[in-house]
Amino acid sequence: MTPTRRRRLIVISLILVAVAAAAGLTVLALQQNMTYLYSPTEVEAGHAPEAARFRLGGVVLEGTIRRASDSLQVDFVVTDRFKQMPVEYTGILPDLFREGQSVVATGSLQGGRFVATEVLAKHDETYMPKEVADAIAKAKTAHVDKGAQQ
Repeated sequence: MTPTRRRRLIVISLILVAVAAAAGLTVLALQQNMTYLYSPTEVEAGHAPEAARFRLGGVVLEGTIRRASDSLQVDFVVTDRFKQMPVEYTGILPDLFREGQSVVATGSLQGGRFVATEVLAKHDETYMPKEVADAIAKAKTAHVDKGAQQ
């Protein structure tokens, strides 16, 4: 092998290693920032990560909204009509947030409660986010399958 070819091979190898390292770091960063949507049934079944951030989707259960009188803390329950998950949020809720409406909350599990850092509400009377509708349908299928096995 001539010295020129050897240098060329080394340069190409270094470029390939650099590209592979950059791609690996990019994939790692994207995985750490991804937040998956789970229904209360999936969370209770243990499919949601314990300490990691994820999204909880469902419907705000009627009669469960409790607001603290001295702060912006709000407690409510999200349900997929089969299982329920208590949620704690501190901040200003969207104008469309109310009982019986679809909601997607981003946060993490802490001591059996979902502590939300962001709450999103549906934007009109007939809309349900596709992810929430899919999560509720999946929970319904699991509930029906479980009932058939018993």
